[in-house]
Amino acid sequence: MLGLLRATYALLGPVRPGRGGPPAPGPVLRNVPGERWALQYRTVHGYRRAFRMAGSGPVLLLIHGIGDDSSTWGPILDDLAHDFTVLAPDLLGHGGSDKPRGDYSIGAYANGMRDLLSVLDIDRASLVGHSLGGGVAMQFAYQYPERTERLVLVGAGGVSQGVTPALRAASLPFADLILPILSWPGVRFQTELLLRFAQQLDTNLGRDAEDFVRLVDALPDATSRAAFLRTLRAVVDWRGQVVTMLDRCYLTAGMPTLLVWGADDMIVPVEHGRTAHAAMPESRLEVFERAGHFPFHSHPERFIAVLREFLATTEPAHWSPAEWRNLLRTGRSERTARAVRTAAPDDAPPAPRTNGTLIGHAGR
Repeated sequence: MLGLLRATYALLGPVRPGRGGPPAPGPVLRNVPGERWALQYRTVHGYRRAFRMAGSGPVLLLIHGIGDDSSTWGPILDDLAHDFTVLAPDLLGHGGSDKPRGDYSIGAYANGMRDLLSVLDIDRASLVGHSLGGGVAMQFAYQYPERTERLVLVGAGGVSQGVTPALRAASLPFADLILPILSWPGVRFQTELLLRFAQQLDTNLGRDAEDFVRLVDALPDATSRAAFLRTLRAVVDWRGQVVTMLDRCYLTAGMPTLLVWGADDMIVPVEHGRTAHAAMPESRLEVFERAGHFPFHSHPERFIAVLREFLATTEPAHWSPAEWRNLLRTGRSERTARAVRTAAPDDAPPAPRTNGTLIGHAGR
């Protein structure tokens, strides 16, 4: 049987991140063009924070997803740096940043972004957040609206409860024992083979096969795996996502917001994007056909064009304390309330739990 698998693997070839060879042991980064994108470091609160920064002009803060790192933005960095100062950090617990035993909640990540911006003498930025990074961007805009110019949410987490079963399973207690097995040579080989089959069959799973392999390889040691699990368990349990932005989406009134989703996203389904669009006043929604959870990898040229058009046709938000108070006192509109009510039945948020993040799902 093993001989048959190896023969099939040789026929199909490996999943090739960035058109290179099969991922090597240890963390695997996407190709990041040019020495100017080399990692830089600052120490904040005693922990090393890694980031990439280049370009000039208005600031774009690019926030990656769970288990990923700043190299994920490689396909779009050079183009954006022609007209913008592009800042792409490695979140704490990811990539080249330290991985302490600490707070990996959405609120803590938003605070970390504020502190990094402050250390780099950056007052305001337009935020582009992918997956978990979308939840961090939304939380940042909620906590620090005066420092947020625009929001771009890409396959963002934190809209409603649904999420891929793989992440639900990874949030369970025994995941600490299972994750190391994924890096065993035989298991790693079979996982890549399965993803390669899915890619050849043109399935939704195959859309992101290269990235799934890369993310598995990005957890090479116990420290990386522990940071990944702490981050995951802060936002996901066996029933799905435990935070949602829906109850506070009305606060984005006056905040230019772009939602980008892959039509075949298996991690955070496109229905989440449509729900968020209905709940966020004057937001724009772009759905990429034949794209999964990483539309900026599968369709980088279109992603850049959509992002640039959005940035060129919107003005930075101007935060007003008086308007903010009025929004809080008025509450969400009927449109937002309707979007919450019409979310998938198992996603309808019950009474909120105040836990320092967007808002929690109590009793789940």
